[in-house]
Amino acid sequence: MTRKRMAVARLWFEGNAFSPMPTGMAQFEQYEWQFGDEALAAMRGTATELGAVAEFAASHPEWQVVVLRCAAALPSGPITPDVIARLGDEIEAGLRAGMQQGGWDAVYLSLHGAAIAHGIDTPELDLARRVRTLLPDVPLAASFDLHGNMPAQWAEVLDYATVYRTHPHVDMAETAARALHTVARCASEGLRTRRVLLNEGVILPSINMRTVAGPMCELERTARELAAGAVLDVSVFGGFPYSDTAATGASVFVVSDAAQDPDASQAEAAAHAMMAHIRQLAPAFQASLPGPAQAVAQALADTRPGLIAVTESSDNPLSGGGGDTPGLFQAMLQARPQVPCLFASFADAQVVQAAARAGQGATLDIVLGGRYGDAFGAPVPVRVVVERLTDGLFRNQGPMQRGVQRSCGASVLLRIEDLPSAWVIVTERVVAGDDPGFYALHGIDTAALRLLCVKAKNHFRAAFAERCVAIIDCDTPGPACLDLSLLPFRHRHIPAWAHGGKPA
Repeated sequence: MTRKRMAVARLWFEGNAFSPMPTGMAQFEQYEWQFGDEALAAMRGTATELGAVAEFAASHPEWQVVVLRCAAALPSGPITPDVIARLGDEIEAGLRAGMQQGGWDAVYLSLHGAAIAHGIDTPELDLARRVRTLLPDVPLAASFDLHGNMPAQWAEVLDYATVYRTHPHVDMAETAARALHTVARCASEGLRTRRVLLNEGVILPSINMRTVAGPMCELERTARELAAGAVLDVSVFGGFPYSDTAATGASVFVVSDAAQDPDASQAEAAAHAMMAHIRQLAPAFQASLPGPAQAVAQALADTRPGLIAVTESSDNPLSGGGGDTPGLFQAMLQARPQVPCLFASFADAQVVQAAARAGQGATLDIVLGGRYGDAFGAPVPVRVVVERLTDGLFRNQGPMQRGVQRSCGASVLLRIEDLPSAWVIVTERVVAGDDPGFYALHGIDTAALRLLCVKAKNHFRAAFAERCVAIIDCDTPGPACLDLSLLPFRHRHIPAWAHGGKPA
């Protein structure tokens, strides 16, 4: 039996134009810079796109799956051009080598949709166009994050696209499996598609995009209803405002079977119906959040037993936050909680190194926050006791990216000296405190805490919704704040809800 050949490549990155941190080669190497069979071995059994690729390769012996360069980085500022150039060159070189070894029958790209790069408006679309130019007749499919900002030209490049249907994103592997299955059908069964992508620049706040309930849940339900007959997939993108691109906004990408929908009329009808529903529900996405002092006071006044979390969404590392804004930490200190509480976390390599030099049990005077200036708040001086030093390695235990090993660099658990039951975690690198494995690394049993103040947003709920009696989101100044009028947008299509009626 002659095996068909599929190439796999990946660029998974969500860019925040207001993040204080540039994204260069070091950030990709620290998070994900993989290639070949070693990538499949590392990701096998994980709840990720590459986990799904490994499963597809194992369960479809008729396919030879070749993994080319796969790159991902924690959300932050624009990618440096050298990374984009190197990634594109490596993927093209791999495709050209494969063309000399029997050719390709299909290509799958694991993408995000909200990548940004210095001087490059659409790095992911450019990468896909590069693949399409090299392999004009080879079926090409891609999977995306729900927060992608999608230019209409994607419909001209891809044969198939699909997107996460959950937020928090616990269906990464399932989304990739749909793309893999469909692109294999294109190659093996001759499936041909029609595609329609609509993006009308509707800006939706991501804080209210959870799919368990609310307007996004309703949009997902409508998308599933519209995916019938000739329509193979209806993908709803909520968009990511902080990327600040010309294509920022909610969109819908519809794929239909060309044999049943030769003029794309069914795809067009589904896309327009879906976009109309997005416009109708846009006001329901509007959100109002308390400030940090109010949120902490509300948490401490709650009389129910158990863990209460206050999330600082404006500095959420999975929205491009730098682990640096002081707003929630200052509010926690000023509230002087007399219950077990933890702040997670600041990223400050100098503090971690100072704690390591001093050693466990040492007392230090440090400053937290404001490493990049005081635009989002002044640094906070605090006296702490070093309680635990770690190597920063942990493996995700929760449902989102379950099984993936992560590193936050060296890290330290510090006790606040004048609040004997209050701690703060400081790491060398920015890290999302969204997974129980991160707290276990630091010897923290979250069930023993009363208050957890955390730089996080919706993804925190994947693992902690059932662990908390309440989760209170608050807004502070930061690179992913709710009030978009506080940020210096280049593309000024900010809706009225985001700037309190002030001119954009």
